[in-house]
Amino acid sequence: MKTKLFNCLLLIFCSFSLLFSKQASAQTIGEISGKVLDEELKAFPYASVSLLDAKDSTSVKGTLTSDNGLYAFKGLNIGKYLVAVYVLGYKKTVKGPYSITSDSKPVLVDQIQLHNDVKLLKGVEIVKQKPLIERQIDKTVLNIENSILATGNTALEILEKAPGVTVDKEGKISLRGKQGVNVMLDGKPANLSAEQLANVLRSTEGTAIQSIELITNPSAKYDAAGNSGIINIKLKKNRNYGLNGSITAGAGYGTHHKINSGLNVNYRNKKFNFYGNGDYGFNKRFSETDISRVNGTTTNQTYFDQTSHNISKRTNRNYKAGLDYFINDNQTLGFFVNGYHGNGPNHADVLTLIGDKPGTVDSSVVAPNTSSSKYYGITYNLNYRGVIDTLGQEISIDMDYSRHNDVQENIFNNSYKNASGLPLKPDYIFRNSSPSIVKIYGAKVDYVLPLAKETKLEFGGKTSIVETDNNFIFENFYNEKWENDLSRSNQFIYNENINAAYANLKRKFKTTSIQLGLRAEQTNSKGNSITEQKVVKRSYINLFPSLFINQELSKDHEIGFSYSRRIDRPDYGSLNPFIYYLDLYSYRFGNPFLKPQYTNSIEFSYSFKKNLNVTIGYSQTNDVMTEVLLTDTAKKTIFISVQNLAKQNSYNMNTSYPIAITKWWKSNNNLTVYYNRFETPDLLGAPYASGRLAFNLNTNQTITLNSSTKIEWSGNYESKQVYGTLLIAPRYGIDMGASKSFMDNKLNIKFAANDVFKLQKSKITSTLPSQNYVVNERWESRVFRLTCTYRFGSNEIKAARQRSSGSENESKRVKSGN
Repeated sequence: MKTKLFNCLLLIFCSFSLLFSKQASAQTIGEISGKVLDEELKAFPYASVSLLDAKDSTSVKGTLTSDNGLYAFKGLNIGKYLVAVYVLGYKKTVKGPYSITSDSKPVLVDQIQLHNDVKLLKGVEIVKQKPLIERQIDKTVLNIENSILATGNTALEILEKAPGVTVDKEGKISLRGKQGVNVMLDGKPANLSAEQLANVLRSTEGTAIQSIELITNPSAKYDAAGNSGIINIKLKKNRNYGLNGSITAGAGYGTHHKINSGLNVNYRNKKFNFYGNGDYGFNKRFSETDISRVNGTTTNQTYFDQTSHNISKRTNRNYKAGLDYFINDNQTLGFFVNGYHGNGPNHADVLTLIGDKPGTVDSSVVAPNTSSSKYYGITYNLNYRGVIDTLGQEISIDMDYSRHNDVQENIFNNSYKNASGLPLKPDYIFRNSSPSIVKIYGAKVDYVLPLAKETKLEFGGKTSIVETDNNFIFENFYNEKWENDLSRSNQFIYNENINAAYANLKRKFKTTSIQLGLRAEQTNSKGNSITEQKVVKRSYINLFPSLFINQELSKDHEIGFSYSRRIDRPDYGSLNPFIYYLDLYSYRFGNPFLKPQYTNSIEFSYSFKKNLNVTIGYSQTNDVMTEVLLTDTAKKTIFISVQNLAKQNSYNMNTSYPIAITKWWKSNNNLTVYYNRFETPDLLGAPYASGRLAFNLNTNQTITLNSSTKIEWSGNYESKQVYGTLLIAPRYGIDMGASKSFMDNKLNIKFAANDVFKLQKSKITSTLPSQNYVVNERWESRVFRLTCTYRFGSNEIKAARQRSSGSENESKRVKSGN
């Protein structure tokens, strides 16, 4: 099936290439040619030249000058044309009109000389820099590339600072108070389980990130997964001609040391673009978890006080390499490969005190537990983009294959002590191993068809196949050897195929923009618990409509409305029915009967001068998948599982307002207020309902001392909130940083401090009266970092070709059994 699928797609791929190649060699009717010179009357290579219709100045064709500054437009119809030359840093020059007549004589344009347009103030070049937080009509963009606070941080740590984004200790990401975010890397959905996604983001260094896009209400073009929206992390890709790159090295220290380094290289000429980057990071850190709970009934209670001190070492490596081949001005063929690799040991000293009264200890369990993890993945992508005509008709094709491997091994050493600290019974030692393999095959086609001057139709299709194999091996240590416990071991295989098609119709009137979309997705899945001989098959088709309206009331005022329907499917780690132990008294297990959840969302927006932005949203999620933390009275343990609650109602209001306090002091501020309410008719044998009003405040201050020196600080506060059955205490912190540039801005040194006042911590209790527990967590949040970056290659190379990426590279969900 997979072979036939890819052979078919490859045939389509080649057919389109041949079609457009034939179009490029059409018979000529007329020709306009000429030469472009620089301010010193020398040939100007790779300048952008446009041919315009003289009637209305609409674009007819575009090209680049050759190495000797020459350009030519062939195959022109009878008419009058203008020639326009525009290069960043030079004044735009327009010549003409020039006539093409029936005699088909070629027209030679007089040499065009470009003149410098760089503005100087006291000898300092003025360069407009993008703001840290930029609000656009359909998304919020964080321009990370020049931010000090990205220094030495990973992608996961940077997300913690994004407005409206919350990242908990396990790496679960929420946007505006809602979980279920679809995370993408360069337009390619990752949608990992919490642990595997955290591994990938931890292996992506901040120096490799260009920007982060927060899309709260995506259109039908995107996968329907993700009830709270999409976070797209865009990586750097240099588009200058010639050889360019950067080298980064940094070190950090909190309680333990950290190291990060990276190399980014790009070489481009008129026909090829080669690019690649590699990053390395090492992080040794600690975390502490305290769990106090009461188990049993009102007449027979047992008190547990568990303390865990963890030391982990994590080594991350990630890389990307690619090639773009410019077949001609209208066609690009690309290939890239990227991957990540990480590993590290973890040591946890766990002490559990047990008693029948508060403050008394009848017995204890001492457990020096060890674990190790290895995870790596690789993705291959072949892509094509063809521009069919100057009206905007184009096609994009992507084919992907990726493989992810994850292995985690844990050893639990449990020594039982009496009240005096003497051995109470023989030690209980067990271990588990959970290797998993995920293979992904995907292909997609996107087509843009202009119907009129201000009307555009987008449509396309996608198919994806996911094969996963998750093995869980449980062994006991008896008589000086390991013995497999078949009753606790399990192999779980999950396969999924999703076929999708979509259409988006966009229309722009004088002051109104409308976009109407519809996406259809067919899902076929099969979960097979081989050990328990349980098979769950599902096959269903869903429709996902979307609507976007934007109205310009005046020059300074805009309002908008959007609606979308979305889906979240359970990952196979949540579907795996077997038990995964965290320690002797806590574990997690899956639910093979989990159903997908569906969300309907609406959002109203208002913008004043593109600066003050306010959005108000409401969503309802049915069969909401929620992690619940409960106690098992019989086993005297605490466990985590994922269950479907009946529904979640979510209300939110987001306000973003960047302020230029002075010419040298800029302030970005974001406030999100939200109310989440969860309801279900039966949880632990009784109806359940819980909700709470909460808010998230982010502020970022940038002070520019001079053209080469900046200071930044940011603060974040998350109020007490409810999620599912969990009541989460407030969390807050302050980060600071400073940067200084040398050697004509080629060398940059940055100093950053995360959680300067060591304020970050987590406290979780239950909203269920029958669940009496308190979970306190603290980690190595205060870290000081120093990072140096050196940029090499000329940044003054003329006419760096500006073009959008070949396509949005999308992939399929990856799931982990952990």
